[in-house]
Amino acid sequence: MADELNWQREAATLHLTGELDSDTVGSLWRQREQIMAGVKVLDLSGLSRVDTSGLALLIHLVAFARRQNVEVALLGATENLQTLTKLYNLPENILPAFAG
Repeated sequence: MADELNWQREAATLHLTGELDSDTVGSLWRQREQIMAGVKVLDLSGLSRVDTSGLALLIHLVAFARRQNVEVALLGATENLQTLTKLYNLPENILPAFAG
């Protein structure tokens, strides 16, 4: 069984912990609009695993913020997540640059 996905809002930062995968994205997906309201930073440093479903959700969350005229920063992305984005040959601007 997959580890749980947890999130916590701290001011304009959304901290994600656990696994962001096909087994866990549903709960965040259902609440995405209220959770993302005012978020400017997605802190991914607490994620132990991200699969293609998790990557798709991150892309959607960033797109949602952009529609609200907010540019979200991504912090703490693992090397595996960065590799996954490259493997899918995604447009460079689909996600903001990964920071620390």
